[in-house]
Amino acid sequence: MHRDERDGMMDPSEPGRLRWRCRRGMRELDVVLVRYLERDWPTAMPADRAAFSALLERQDPEVNALVFGRMDPQDEALARVLECLRRPA
Repeated sequence: MHRDERDGMMDPSEPGRLRWRCRRGMRELDVVLVRYLERDWPTAMPADRAAFSALLERQDPEVNALVFGRMDPQDEALARVLECLRRPA
């Protein structure tokens, strides 16, 4: 997560960076990831925000497997994020 070094506040450009990272090679992932960013990320706990950011670092096939339940998450924060991602629009 990017934080302003002076006061520890969240960098206001962080959502824009995350939005760019939500762009994937699979349209289905784009839709689900951007929906989480718009709907859930603003009120997410710091651990969940970090888990979402870490999820975006993974390769598309792994993200797809996690999001669509073909792979189990390895930590609690990621499990919460995936639960939100799987919620209907």
